[in-house]
Amino acid sequence: MNKTELKEFLDEKVIQYNNPTFIDSDPIQIPHQFSLKEDIEISAFLTATIAWGNRKSIIKNAFTMMDLLGNSPYDFVMNHKAHHLDDIEHFVHRTFNVDDFKYFITALQHIYKNHDGMENVFSKNATSNSTQTAIYEFKKIFFEIPHAQRTKKHISDPLNNSAAKRINMFLRWMVRNDHTGVDFGIWNSLSPAQLSCPLDVHSGNVARKLGLLTRKQNDAKALAALDASLRIMDKNDPVKYDFALFGLGVFEKF
Repeated sequence: MNKTELKEFLDEKVIQYNNPTFIDSDPIQIPHQFSLKEDIEISAFLTATIAWGNRKSIIKNAFTMMDLLGNSPYDFVMNHKAHHLDDIEHFVHRTFNVDDFKYFITALQHIYKNHDGMENVFSKNATSNSTQTAIYEFKKIFFEIPHAQRTKKHISDPLNNSAAKRINMFLRWMVRNDHTGVDFGIWNSLSPAQLSCPLDVHSGNVARKLGLLTRKQNDAKALAALDASLRIMDKNDPVKYDFALFGLGVFEKF
């Protein structure tokens, strides 16, 4: 395919997968249970944090997290007492365990009480064409209160050459609003043009097969290269192609 044919092909795949039927098979269904902005963003952030491994397991465990938060994540985060955290005795998703979960609740309270929420932290540290520095700054703020060193691995650092797939996915959910009903578009202080594609094994492999990416590792350098390719096709909303790349990889075994 030439460049025009490739864009037409991927645009068709975006339409195919970027629609409400996608929600029922994807972890994004968890924040779609809520209507309050803060409930959506907290449930989305926690869900994205554990979004690696088996998709059914991700969805099941994300629902478990919401149950442990009384299905009112913002109220729990803001008003919980120490004994409420003590009552959370069991939770694990791969290497994310109950102690990590408890810290994330505490750190989120810190973010909302002392930094005016997650959107404010990300938006004030983003550049005109990137959120990668904002992710780095968010991680610093998220871990500026006492924490176990092991928990830091659950938020990636793009400036340490991570592709930061899960947090880039979270940002896609929060910022994009193309009126299809999948992404939420509740963060108006950021633009889709600033976002980076959630680069994982599926999107990376498809991107290489299509000639959008040559680097073999799925790291920050690969992400920058993929972002550059996607911005050529749509500078205002490059990460819409995440639906095409992911759909081709997961559902079509491209």
